[in-house]
Order: sequence, then structure tokens, then C-alpha cells
Amino acid sequence: MEISTLFLGLISLCDLNSAANLKAAGNSLEQQVGLREARTGAGAPFMKCQLQGSARLPAFSMAGDFVMGGVFSLHHYKVTEEHNYTTVPEPFRCSGSIDPRELRLSHAMVFAIEEINNSTELLPGIRLGYQIHDSCAAVPIAVHVAFQLLNGLDPVFDTGDNCSQSGMVMAVVGESGSTPSISISRIIGSFDIPLVSHFATCACLSDKQMYPTFFRTIPSDQFQADALAKLVKHFGWTWIGAVCSDSDYGNNGIAAFLHAAQKEGICVEYSESFYRTHPYSRIKRVADVIRRSTANVVVAFTSSGDLRILLEELSREPPPPRQWIGSESWVTDLDMLRFSFCAGTIGFAIQRSVIPGLREFLLGLSPSKAASSSLLTEFWEDSFNCRLDKGERVCDGSEDITTLQSPYTDTSERITNMVYKAVYAIAHAIHNAVCQGSNSTNQCDKFTRINPKQVLTELKRVNPFHNGETVSFDANGDPVASYELVNWKKRDSGSIDVVPVGYYDASQPEGQELRIYRDITWVDGRTQVPQSVCSNSCPPGTRKVLQKGKPICCYDCVQCPEGEISNVTDSPDCVPCINNFWPNPVSNACFPKPVEFLSFSEVLGMILAVFSVGGACLAVIIAAVFFHHRACPIVRANNSELSFLLLFSLTLCFLCSLTFIGAPSQWSCMLRHTAFGVTFVLCISCVLGKTVVVLMAFRATLPGSNVMKWFGPPQQRLTVFTFTAIQVLICIVWLVVSPPYPVKNLSTYKDRIILECALGSALGFWAVLGYIGLLAAVCLVLAVLARKLPDNFNEAKLITFSMLIFCAVWITFIPYVSSPGKFTVAVEIFAILASTFGLILCIFAPKCFIILFKPEKNTKKKLMNKK
Repeated sequence: MEISTLFLGLISLCDLNSAANLKAAGNSLEQQVGLREARTGAGAPFMKCQLQGSARLPAFSMAGDFVMGGVFSLHHYKVTEEHNYTTVPEPFRCSGSIDPRELRLSHAMVFAIEEINNSTELLPGIRLGYQIHDSCAAVPIAVHVAFQLLNGLDPVFDTGDNCSQSGMVMAVVGESGSTPSISISRIIGSFDIPLVSHFATCACLSDKQMYPTFFRTIPSDQFQADALAKLVKHFGWTWIGAVCSDSDYGNNGIAAFLHAAQKEGICVEYSESFYRTHPYSRIKRVADVIRRSTANVVVAFTSSGDLRILLEELSREPPPPRQWIGSESWVTDLDMLRFSFCAGTIGFAIQRSVIPGLREFLLGLSPSKAASSSLLTEFWEDSFNCRLDKGERVCDGSEDITTLQSPYTDTSERITNMVYKAVYAIAHAIHNAVCQGSNSTNQCDKFTRINPKQVLTELKRVNPFHNGETVSFDANGDPVASYELVNWKKRDSGSIDVVPVGYYDASQPEGQELRIYRDITWVDGRTQVPQSVCSNSCPPGTRKVLQKGKPICCYDCVQCPEGEISNVTDSPDCVPCINNFWPNPVSNACFPKPVEFLSFSEVLGMILAVFSVGGACLAVIIAAVFFHHRACPIVRANNSELSFLLLFSLTLCFLCSLTFIGAPSQWSCMLRHTAFGVTFVLCISCVLGKTVVVLMAFRATLPGSNVMKWFGPPQQRLTVFTFTAIQVLICIVWLVVSPPYPVKNLSTYKDRIILECALGSALGFWAVLGYIGLLAAVCLVLAVLARKLPDNFNEAKLITFSMLIFCAVWITFIPYVSSPGKFTVAVEIFAILASTFGLILCIFAPKCFIILFKPEKNTKKKLMNKK
């Protein structure tokens, strides 16, 4: 694009639209390369150097020993003409009104040069001159101006063989825009003439291979792009819109910003470019995109002239409440403050600096001075709406520029200082080149001839301290990057002020560059930071799942899977908890898994322990009652020895249930199963013995029966001992081969640890349980056989009922034997207690009732049923 621009500039400058002009250009080229003799022959008259085309007069100029160039966008438009290619085109002309801010900047350059000329320390005895041109913010005119600064104003000049050395300026200040600065730098850079810009911020200009003579006093857009990305990130905005000028400044700036924003995790809903000369339909389309968008924050990397057109279009309809983030090119432009719906705008600006004497210099403009310049005349007439020469309303001299509210009189505007610093940097470079070796307090030799390359060399090394600031350039020609964060605050009167609220210093450590020291007023006068996100943040305990076909900032929040957590906001993934840990209910932290076992401290454990101890106490009380009434007929008739042994075994059964409560240990695991097996076999053996005695006693009453001699007390003891010894033997083998042991069950339940007793040998456990079941079944069968005996022997009925309860309980419990958990242990304890209570209540409760409350039935006569 730059090559084509340069070509167009050459065409417009030289006006090579005709054969005659082409011939003249060729003649000029011959002169420049020293081919005059080849063309004219020996003895031909000497041909002087001559400009091709018409010269473009500067807006402001002053002669001097060394001339400094200046390029400013005093107008923002150029007249568009149709070329018929039959006549020489007219010179480019600007259109539109004067830009007061650019006029102030050009006058700031004049002020700085006059201040240097009056100085006795900087360039003493040397007078600086200037040529300040209006580029109209147009590349063709900027190219034309660049050649004009190279050639000078004389239409014919004689400098010997090298025509290109005539009228060269030592350096150039400008341009305000990046695109014209690129074109100017490409042209004058070929002649080693430095260009020091006060407002061209495109990061592309830092490339020293492409622009070796470019410098600037304003930071590069690369720093501003990083600062804007950090600003957006600071306020938590992840869903934004972006608009930019369709120019080198806007396109390169927004590209740098989007790259920085992507690194910060910021998503851009739309990115639109436009230019003030684009068709209305293009501007309207950009405005409609902003109106329809869901992003509440808009980053505008535009020039003030471009953004003004867009904001005017947005103001045609009720503007949407958008939080504007501005670049330094427009955020401090006072002319932009008339858009009240942009109140609350924040952005970065060049730090404010007051230049002593500048305001008085600017306010020194009078009607007579204005009349001496066509450009100042245009400014004066536009500002006061009158005519200096003739017209409907002639200026009468009452116009007072001190009362003018215009960007021209705003000396606090920050870019002015950038022009001031640029002029002083060039002046110091010239001083170092001209006054080298001489006493700086005396006069420098104004006849010393220097070329722009010497100024370029010195400009790379300058480091002057002036007006409280240091002016220096790094290897890329950039200054140290620092910005002031400003906020558009609306007054009670409705006007808007640009108020500093913070700063950004790129030299600070990472994360400490941005500082905010004052409250910010946001869009619509809010005091709370507005929200601008595609999706709300995912809280801890959830993870982000991207929405299909949308940027990474648009997502859904999904609860973490079972066993996994996320402990940060907007976590992309959930992580599993380590072993023996489990997430809390909201899945944002891992905690040690709760250990589950039946404890004495919980209500269920307490209840079962009370029933166990209560049952044991009941057995002891019954035994005491039986012992106290051991001589009574009902006790003697019910085999008192087996009854006492049965009560003892029942007491042990009650107490063995306590071994199932509490945290399992090696000893408790072995004891609970073996004690349970042995005590129950002892109990059932006693019941079986009593059942057999009842049956045999009935059979002994038959004539000729002598069976009771085989079922006397010794045989009963032997039977109980034998049955119990078998169970003891089974338990010993079980404990020796593969005993039960405590284990942490981590597999059954993911969210808790179950402390339980592993069986060790399942065969041993089922052998113990099966043996108890076998004895219980035999006892039940015998009790059923004895149930129809006469009422005197009603103990058989009680034994039958007790054994039915016992078998029913244990058959019900069997499905829970292999299931883990504390409730399974509770069911097992319940089975033990239920069967034990069933035995003790069915067998001994009726007898105790008779002994204690029905003593009249506790007689031998009653038992023998004798009347």
C-alpha cells in the first residue's frame, strides 16, 4: 500500500500527465545524475536545477540558519477531483473547517522554535527556521509535502551537480496520523532526514529496518494495546466489542490490542473498521452492529475525526448504554465531549504537562495577524462567524480570542507537550552537531555546514532535561511508555470533564503497571463497574463447557462429576480428590472421607448397648429369682441345672453383642464372631437338652420304659459340653487358618470409609453359622414333636415358640450378612438381641410370673394335675 501511495504522490507532485512533463522529468533526472554533458555536449550552457511541477507553499514559515519542517493535519479533508487525463491536474486542495487542535499544535511548534531562538544556552547565535505544511490528513498531500520539504521553495536553484541537496530541512516534526507519517518517513528516510512524530503511535513504525529515521515523543501503540488489554482485564470484562479507524493507526493498533486481549483471556464479539470518508451505509452498518451487540464495553482504537462520524450516527437514535474505552487519539479531545451519552468513558492519555508562556502566545492572535495568513483568516472567521474583509457580517474588532472556548486555547491538552518535546529533541541534536567542541555559553558557528545524517546520529543520543521532563529515545526510536488513565465525568450542569483517575507505567514490574487512585464514574452515571461477559462466571464446584460455535468466553457451567472438585472460579476442568478424600456437597474442596462404624457415641449404638446390658441384667435377675426359689416345684420340675446354664449362656449372648459396637480391631473382630458362635451354641444346646428331657420324661411314663436313665444330669451335661465343644473346635480352626481382621472398605461407598471386620475365611464363618442353624433346626423339630404333650409339660410349647422366633430372626438376617456398613452390624446385633430376648421371655417369663405373682400355681399338686 505504501508503494502505491508513494507512486501516487510522485505523480501528483511532478504532474507527469503529459509528454512534455515526462520530457522535463527526464531532463531533470539527467541533471541529477550528472549527465548534462552527455545531453548538451562539451561547451553547452550550464543547466540549473528546476522543480518539476508547482511548489506547495507552507501554511507557516520563517527563514533561519537551519530549517525544521513541520507537518500537521490542519484540515481533515481534501477536495476530490475528477481527472480527465487531457489537462494538467490542479494542485491538491484541502476542504472542511480548520481543526483547532492541530492549529494549536502547529503554533506550539512555532512557540518552541521562537523560545529556542531566544535562548542563550541552546543553539546560541543560531536562528532556527521552520516550514509548517498542512497535510489535510491525506496521504497524497503528505507525500507531496515530503517532496516539498526535500526540494525547498525555490523553483530554480543551482547547487552544482547534486540537485537533490537543495533546500533540505534538518528534521521534520509530524505527522499527527500514523498513515501519513509512514508515507513521509519512507520518502525523507531515503535522504537520512529524521522524522519526529508527536502523535503517530502505530507500532509498525518501531521497525527500524523499514523506518530507520523515524522517532516519536509519544509511546507506541504496542504499549497502549497492552495497557488497554490489562485495563479491560482489571475490571473483569471478558466480552467486548472493538472498532477502529480503517488506517494504519487503527488497523495496526486494534490488531495489537486483539493479540494482547487474547493472551488475557478476553473475547471480542465484533471488530469493525471504518473511515470518515467511507459511504454512509458503511458507517451505519458499524453503528447497527454496536446497537445489536450484547457486549456492553466498546474499545475504540480510532482517530477523533473518524469516531466523531460514528458517534454522530449513534446519536441519531437513542444510543445504547455502552461503556466506551478510548485510545489516546480521541479520549482527551475536547470536541468529543459534546457526545453526552459517552459520559463515563475511560481511556489512556498522554500525561499532562503545562508549557510556560504557551497560552499567552496562543492568545496573542489578533485580527491583523489573522489577516496575514489565509489559514488563520479561515480560523478567525469560523471561530467568530464574521468576515475579515467583506461580507454580510464584517469583523468589527470586538472579537476577543481570550473568550473563545475552543481546543485552540486549551493549553492543558496533552499532545501539545509532545510537539514541544519533539522540537527540543531536534534542537538539541542540531546543537550537538553544530556546537561540538565549542563553549555552549558562547555563540555557535552558524556557518558550520551539517547534513541531516549528522542530526539523525545525534538524535539517537539526545537525553535533555527540559520543563521537568527528560526527552530520550530507545533503539526503536520510542520514548518510555507511561499513560494517564482519564475518565469522562459529568458535572451537575451537564457538561463533561476529563478527569485523571489513575496511571499506567510500562516500566513497573508485571502486574503493577496499572494503578487507580480515584473513583471512576461509569456509563449512565453508575458507581458500580458495569458487567460485560458472554457467560457469568462458573463458581467453584463447576467447570466450563464451551458453547458450540462460540468464542471461549461463551460457556455453560456444569457440576463437577462425582468424586471431583474445582476450587477456583471459571475452572476449565475438575480434578479428582486423592485417596481417602471426598468432595464436600458443593464440590469445591476435598475433605477426609468420614469413617463409618457403629459407635457407642451415636444414638443407635447407645440404644443397642442399653438393650444388650438390659438383657444381661434381666438374665441375671431371672437367675437370682430361680436361685431364690430353687426349692419350689416349678423350678425343680424344669431341670434347674439346665435352666441356670441356659440363663448363663443367655447372659453371654446379650453381652457378646457389645463386641459388635465400636471401631473394629484385630481382637474385637476375632472375638465378636467366635463369642457369638460359642455362646449361641451353648444356649441352643441347653434348649435342646431341655427339649429332649421333656420328650424323654413323657416317654418314661409309659409302662416298661427305662429311657430316663440315659438322660440324667450327667448325660445332659455331656450333651451340652459335646455340642459346645464342636463349635469351639470349629472356631479354633477358623482362627488358626484365616481369622477375621479389621479392614477399611473403600470400594462399596465412594464418599465414605467403612470400618468393618473381614471374615478371613468365609468357610469358617458359614461353618459356625451353619452349625448354629443345624442345632436350632433340630431343636425346633423336637419342640414341634413335643408341642402336644399335656399342659403340665407346657415348656415344650414355650420352647417351640422361642425356636420359631429364633429361626425367623436369623433367616431374615442372613441376606444382610455379606452387606457392609454400620446398619448391617446393627441388624446383626438386633438379630442377636431379638433371638436372645425371644428365648428368655418365652422360656422363663411364664415361670417367673407364676413364681412371683401366682404362687398358688407353684405346687406339686398343680403340676401333677391332681384334684
